[in-house]
Amino acid sequence: MAGTLDDIDQRILAELGRDGRMPIRQLAETLHISRANAYARVQRLRETNVIRGFRADIDHVAAGMSTSAYVTVNLHQADWRPVGERLRRLPGVVHIALVGGEFDVILLVRAKDNTDLRRLVLDEIQGMPGVVNTRTLLVFEEFEPPGDPG
Repeated sequence: MAGTLDDIDQRILAELGRDGRMPIRQLAETLHISRANAYARVQRLRETNVIRGFRADIDHVAAGMSTSAYVTVNLHQADWRPVGERLRRLPGVVHIALVGGEFDVILLVRAKDNTDLRRLVLDEIQGMPGVVNTRTLLVFEEFEPPGDPG
């Protein structure tokens, strides 16, 4: 599907990326296409999993998760799948990437405070069978790219 996206599909994705709650009528008006065309295209993008869902743009600090960190993880290679499944189930882990380089996995984690972060990293993540070591990079401040609401 990715190779078959035309300019209108790309513009739909850009508009919905800015405002996932934009009504079809407004989307059609913004792109100067019919409502039926806009509806059919959005439906096709959803059915083909180009659009996987719609999410709220959450202010994590306002939601009580004021501490963020990137955690790098080295693990025994044979344990990637079970470790990955355990990481997916951990509250506070918001992004997981298997990467190449000096570590195997990088996580974005959010916690209530440093005590909660310490528990998450030292007790939960480092305590997993297959995890060799971790390194925690505390986030002092986050910035959104220009034109990207989140």
